[in-house]
Amino acid sequence: MKEQIILWLNRLLVADVFVVLLGFIWFAIAVAGRYLNIPLGFDLWYRLWIPVFNPAIGILFLGAFVTWGINKIARKFDPQ
Repeated sequence: MKEQIILWLNRLLVADVFVVLLGFIWFAIAVAGRYLNIPLGFDLWYRLWIPVFNPAIGILFLGAFVTWGINKIARKFDPQ
């Protein structure tokens, strides 16, 4: 049961990492475009910051802490 939960949590975190990385790449390109007066979607990215990218970063950190906690508790109760 624990392994199944960790497996799905890791899958969610991998997908979330890609969302965060794509968001960062989009941000960097959009900022460069704004500097060069080329519309590359900065305004759209900015509108998506609160509802999409901010929670994605929060989920990434929360998932990392939960995975760490599960592994720490499992090691404590593991009868080696």
